[in-house]
Amino acid sequence: MIYLDQAATTQLCEEAKEAMEPFLKESYGNPSAIYELGEQAKEAIEECREIIAEALHCDSNQIFFTSGGTESDNWVLENAALKNRRIITSTIEHHAVLNKCKELQSRGSGVTYIPTDSKGIVDLQLLDKNIEEGNSLVSIMFANNEVGIIEPIKRIAQIVHRKQSELHTDAVQAFCHVPIDVKQLGIDYLSASSHKFHGPKGVGFLYVKNYEKFSPMIYGGEQERGYRAGTENVAGIVGMAAAVKVQIKHLKERMVREQGMRNYLMERILHEIPGCVVNGSLPWRLPGNLNVSIRGIQGAAMVILMGEEGICISAGSACASGQKGPSHVLKALGMTDEQAYSAIRLTLDATNKKEELDRTVECLKQNVARVRNG
Repeated sequence: MIYLDQAATTQLCEEAKEAMEPFLKESYGNPSAIYELGEQAKEAIEECREIIAEALHCDSNQIFFTSGGTESDNWVLENAALKNRRIITSTIEHHAVLNKCKELQSRGSGVTYIPTDSKGIVDLQLLDKNIEEGNSLVSIMFANNEVGIIEPIKRIAQIVHRKQSELHTDAVQAFCHVPIDVKQLGIDYLSASSHKFHGPKGVGFLYVKNYEKFSPMIYGGEQERGYRAGTENVAGIVGMAAAVKVQIKHLKERMVREQGMRNYLMERILHEIPGCVVNGSLPWRLPGNLNVSIRGIQGAAMVILMGEEGICISAGSACASGQKGPSHVLKALGMTDEQAYSAIRLTLDATNKKEELDRTVECLKQNVARVRNG
């Protein structure tokens, strides 16, 4: 099998698996217990918090463990609603943000959606104009899950803070794929999900700069210092931290390799398959992301055809695979329905090999010709 849908999920790395095993068997204590087995679990969690904090260049008490990016996004947005703040977001956000915003609107919250240009970059002038002085939460994703566009987060943070407001970024696609320094960038809240960087599914975290002013969303016990009740997913947290250590250690080398392979794949597709166009900005893009529209094909049908060849690609976000209609991200970039429906997404990482890319191109060429020739 050739797996080129790394943006959807990644394979658990061996380091994460090995780190998790003791906490699934011998060290299975409840972190809230005061005997040794519980203390072992508690200490492990705090060590993991330190690892993630070091990766983000923040304090460990600013990290809160969650079930993943969706919960983290919802937590921040719900807090904004509780404080009657206007939420400013973009039209290309993940559904974890967009659908929560719709729900908050139904309860009376004010939400403004900022468009992007044709390359996927948020309109900064319009953003600036819509922020309410001292009373807004701006939620702009770090990198888009479909077209891989990296937003100018530092510039956005400067605009937001000049208006005495706060910035949240959904960094699910970006964390452990590009460098992130929350202090240097000026981020107030950041969401991440373990399974996007070779950790286990069902675990993630939220970075909160000023947590003293933050409200819990799940009430119950005193886990996560009372901010997020419920017995911790110890094995998951340990696996996530192990994956972070590996990915951060080799981040620069991985980025160079991924970008090189992505460009090789892109050049072959553009040169060997007529009627292809890359969607979104190329310079401001995640190293391993390639989203292309191919004239005369249906992206969803191509996913099935390639799958029959043992090649996993996607036609957009995995979280939106059951939705009706074209991709909201591609439509927001100004594409027609036909262009949006003809898009496929190929996302790779350092685990992929050049031979896999060559076979993918050959199979893609054959299937495109097969569809075009009827």
